[in-house]
Amino acid sequence: MPDTTSIRTNDVLAQRLAVLSAGPYRDALAHGLRGIEKESLRVTRDGQLAMTPHPAALGSALTHPSLTTDYSEALIEIITPAERDPSITLERLDELHRYVYAVLARDGEILWNESMPGLLPAADEGIPIAEYGTSNIGRLKYVYRLGLALRYGRTMQCIAGIHYNYSLDETVWQVLHAHERSPATSVDYQSERYLALIRNFRRTSWLLMYLFGASPALDARFLRGRPHTLETFDSETLYLPYATSLRMSDLGYSNTTGQSALHADYNTLSGYLAALTEAVSEPYPPYEAIGTHRNGEWVQINTNVLQIENEFYSTIRPKRVTYPGERPLSALAARGVQYVEVRCMDIDPFEPTGIALPTARFLDAYLLACALEDSPLLPVAAGAEANANFALVTKEGRRPGLTLKRDGKDVPMQDWAADLLAKIDHTAAALDAVHGGDEHRRAVAAQRAKLADASLTPSARVLQTLRDDQQTFLQFALAQSERHAAHFLSRPLDAELTAHFDTLARESLDEQARLEHQEVGSFDAFVAAYRAYTLNRFSV
Repeated sequence: MPDTTSIRTNDVLAQRLAVLSAGPYRDALAHGLRGIEKESLRVTRDGQLAMTPHPAALGSALTHPSLTTDYSEALIEIITPAERDPSITLERLDELHRYVYAVLARDGEILWNESMPGLLPAADEGIPIAEYGTSNIGRLKYVYRLGLALRYGRTMQCIAGIHYNYSLDETVWQVLHAHERSPATSVDYQSERYLALIRNFRRTSWLLMYLFGASPALDARFLRGRPHTLETFDSETLYLPYATSLRMSDLGYSNTTGQSALHADYNTLSGYLAALTEAVSEPYPPYEAIGTHRNGEWVQINTNVLQIENEFYSTIRPKRVTYPGERPLSALAARGVQYVEVRCMDIDPFEPTGIALPTARFLDAYLLACALEDSPLLPVAAGAEANANFALVTKEGRRPGLTLKRDGKDVPMQDWAADLLAKIDHTAAALDAVHGGDEHRRAVAAQRAKLADASLTPSARVLQTLRDDQQTFLQFALAQSERHAAHFLSRPLDAELTAHFDTLARESLDEQARLEHQEVGSFDAFVAAYRAYTLNRFSV
């Protein structure tokens, strides 16, 4: 077993950390930003999917900065501001939850604090799609979701998760850019380093599935009769004994149908833009057979492999804050990569907000290691190997003696994980040196304990709780959701913060009304202009 506290002094990661930890800019490592987007289904007290509209008291899902909906009208998305310290991010997430629960309590609803959904309508078509009003942009968002329903079904879109948005302070990139005497512009160098982060993430993110995957079981009705290889846990629950995250397996979020042949290029920003541009521009025969209209009404934006770039189901994305009306890929082309969005984290059913502070601390140390470590290019074969490792861990991650492929060779998962934790411990120590204390290294130590004892992982704890309490998946998830609801409702916000959120809600409703009142032009013309706004003309 490798020494998990040591690292080679000539390692690229160690060299870059040494540069960043010395001199006048050493505090830059503490100044990055992270934000959280947490999805949760609204449900009734008996666990049924809420069929009510998005509560007006929460504001407009179209224009509210922190409270919106994702696919379904019942799928709330809670978005924190970007903060320098994850403890502050989680404070903001806690406050937003307390406000949301107070509003939902008026209608006898709570949030489903599980990634896999509970009791959905008997028919897939009964799941309500999110609506955003009568403005052209609001209608476009609705049509896009209609297209997702036709392409993938509504049930899969009800799966929920945590998105972790992460950036390093730009001073970090400036210091490394100067130290390494890179001939690239500062913007290009920063984009290159974020893509290097993504390549390392793609190779090693199976580790996150082992450590934090929390969806080893699901309600049998979720599959709606589809063939599967799951085992029976009880009369209502299906599972896999060593699974970590069925959500991220081929039963949940996986690239299907037209996306299966899409290979995003993470070696260069121009390559990434080209691959996604082709996907949003290339017709796909099965979607052409559906068409864009039924009975005179729009049912999808176009018949291409992807309607828009955000349809690509990836575990991590390069991102850039967009201007109003700007396409995400055009923002990347114009101004480079600003941050990454980690999209593979399950909701932790044992945490009221769905994510624990030590988890966020570990993610910061892990992502920093991905950003600073040497990052070879990721050809198609290496990408396929990474995908296979990730998929294997989602279904069998806790299987004793599990082996993965590393550069074509078999390697015990435990050994590879220990190697990774040694590197992550190094970045954790650097973060602790800047912040003070030892919270990052303690977060790494907690994950090392899970490596030594798989029963400590969230996925194992879920299954053990089902056994100990003789619960079905639905009974477990509802009990946890009720427990978390009580946690938030017992801690109401003070009057000042409540008034602040009330004001945000009113302002968002006013903004939606203004957009609808000032709308100019037909929806057909709006869609035509949107589709004509091709990304082929953008270059980096």
